[in-house]
Amino acid sequence: MRMPKLCSRILLVSFAVVSCALVIFSREQNVGASATPSPILVELFTSEGCSDCPPADTFLRTLDSAQPVPGAQLIVLEEHVDYWDDGGWRDPFSSHAFTLRQGDYVNRMHLASAYTPQMIVDGAYQFVGSDRRSAAKAFESARSVQKSAVRITSLQINGGELRAHVQADSISSKVDVIAALVSEHAESQVLNGENGGHHLEHVAIVQMLTKIGSAGKGQAFSQDVRLGTKSFPKPGRLIVFLQEANQGKVLGAAIEKFQ
Repeated sequence: MRMPKLCSRILLVSFAVVSCALVIFSREQNVGASATPSPILVELFTSEGCSDCPPADTFLRTLDSAQPVPGAQLIVLEEHVDYWDDGGWRDPFSSHAFTLRQGDYVNRMHLASAYTPQMIVDGAYQFVGSDRRSAAKAFESARSVQKSAVRITSLQINGGELRAHVQADSISSKVDVIAALVSEHAESQVLNGENGGHHLEHVAIVQMLTKIGSAGKGQAFSQDVRLGTKSFPKPGRLIVFLQEANQGKVLGAAIEKFQ
C-alpha cells in the first residue's frame, strides 16, 4: 500500500528563534576532558521530491560537520523514502526499505502518518527534520542516556566485500545489531517535481541497512561481519548500532570511515 504524501509545511522561523536554538546547541557543559563522547544516532527520512526536505538535509550536514553538541558524537543517517517518486522526480537514492523502516517508527510511536522531512533521534524522539529547537531538546535528552560501547575494528574492503569486526560491551536490553553502509557525500541536479531546477547536496546517504546479529540483556556482542555489494560507495562509512527489538531505542553506536 502506497504511503500518503504528507509533507510538513514549515513556516519561516524568526532569526531570534534560530539563534536561541543555536545557543542551546553551543552551550558549554561540564564534560571531563577524558570522557568519551556519547554516541547519538540521528536518522533523517527525506526525499528529493519533497520541497520541504532541502532545509532538513542542510541541517543534517551541519550536524555531521560541526558536531555542535558538547560531550556527544552525532552519527547521522540520511534515509530516502520512495513514496515521493511519482511526483515528477524519482529520487535516485530512494528505497522502499526506508519507507518500511519509517512506517515501523510511525506505528511504534503512534503517529497519524509518515511525513517528510522527519528526524528520529536514538529511536526515541521524533520531530520535523528542520526543527532545530526540537533537535536541541532531543540531543540534550539522548546525551544523558547510558550507552553500551560499540567498536568497529579491522575494517577492510576486498573486491566486492567489506569485512570488519564488531564488538559491544554488556547490553542493558535485548537488541538487534544493525549495520549501515553509507555514502559520504552525493549531489543531484533535480530536473522536475517540487525541487525542479535545484541543486541538492546530501551526506551519509544510506545504501544498505541490514541486521547482522542480536544480543540478549546482559550479554556482550562480538562478531566478524561481511557485507557484499556490487559497488561500494567511496569514500564511505560503516555505521553499526544497537537497537532494542521491534525498532526501539538505540543503546549504542559506532562509526568507521573508509576511502
